[in-house]
Amino acid sequence: MQKNTTNELVARRFKVMGQHSPIFYEQPLHLIRGEGVWLYDKQGRQYLDVYNNVPHVGHCHPHVVEALYKQASQLNIHSRYLNDNVVTYLERLTATFDKSLSMAMLTCTGSEANELALRMARYATGAQGVIVTDFAYHGNTESVAEIGTGFMPEAKRTKRVKAFSIPDSYRGLAGVEHEDLAEAYGAQVQQAIDEFEEQGIKVAAILVCPDFANEGLLTVPKGFLEKAVAKVRKAGGLFIADEVQAGFARTGKHMWAHQAYDVIPDIVTLGKPMGNGHPLAGVVARPDLVESFSAQAMYFNTFSSTPVSSAVGMAVLDVLTNENLQENAVSTERYVLNGLKRLQGKFDLIGDVRSLGMFFALELVLDQKTKQPAIYQAKRLINIMREKGVLISTIGVNDSILKLRPPMPFNEAHADLLLDTLAASFEQLNREGH
Repeated sequence: MQKNTTNELVARRFKVMGQHSPIFYEQPLHLIRGEGVWLYDKQGRQYLDVYNNVPHVGHCHPHVVEALYKQASQLNIHSRYLNDNVVTYLERLTATFDKSLSMAMLTCTGSEANELALRMARYATGAQGVIVTDFAYHGNTESVAEIGTGFMPEAKRTKRVKAFSIPDSYRGLAGVEHEDLAEAYGAQVQQAIDEFEEQGIKVAAILVCPDFANEGLLTVPKGFLEKAVAKVRKAGGLFIADEVQAGFARTGKHMWAHQAYDVIPDIVTLGKPMGNGHPLAGVVARPDLVESFSAQAMYFNTFSSTPVSSAVGMAVLDVLTNENLQENAVSTERYVLNGLKRLQGKFDLIGDVRSLGMFFALELVLDQKTKQPAIYQAKRLINIMREKGVLISTIGVNDSILKLRPPMPFNEAHADLLLDTLAASFEQLNREGH
């Protein structure tokens, strides 16, 4: 019988998965069970999950589990056969979008969804160039890694991708007044278009997360995205909205984050929370784009568009509606934001507090005026929080932004535990002399 102490399991993991396989926390967690917003380790200790958006409607939600079990015990086939589940699910899903976005293609992962979106955009436009932020992450396949300016080596070698500075109202651009930021960031998008033109490359698309989550859950200068998309469309390109993190009502006020802007995407990509942990993702797009692409490049995915995946997807939509989770995101955001603002008034490390429904960011700085990133302090804080039984992480260019992104059933009682633990953790950090 194999021993399963944490250290032994880490050693076994490194041996079979490699030393650089990412793992959270200085003392890794050995988790064995999840329920709602809670996770449990091998010793039976309970942790409040304020990070994971994949279990969107809660870890192991019984309605989702039952839907998976019931359909898996009945039939699971690929999409070359007819099945009511697949069609009904896509009808329900596309009904949540603008009427111009009425067709969908399913995949297994967000990476595949973004890759498919790029293929469609490049086919439709006959162009190759893609514009993203300078700290982008959109998945792990080769062509998607090519646009991964935040982490991926492929992005450093490509000629098909150009980047603009992350559109950040908090830090802004040197020498640019706050009211001029939208124009200044938009000018960078135009510069990317012009540089492509000089190199004989036409623009296929601009691809961004509408909540700019990986970049730090940015407060985007008002009007920027609309201006940027207009410039790209004038050059013949499309707008791809990556809703893999922001979608399925996480923003509270909208089902999809792009609906907060005065611009409708040509293509939307989905993933992570779509199947509550089941591998389900996809693309929603204008029908002319789907039809023209499919006529020439037959898209088929063995493990997507199945009755089981569709049953799971419908169950997630059921829970979002039946448990009023979109409304809960609105009320809980207000409650948590007020608490975070109080903490900001108490702890000088907190430079900025941002929120978008059930998604929060605390940008930590060593100096409120210079905004020097508090990198060590952010890393230390997430480990103190883990020691105290609350799980969060970090994001942003410097990994100096606390990332709070709980499952959607997270409520005010859970928020009280989060806020109390954050306060105690900041106080401990102060005692440690940081």
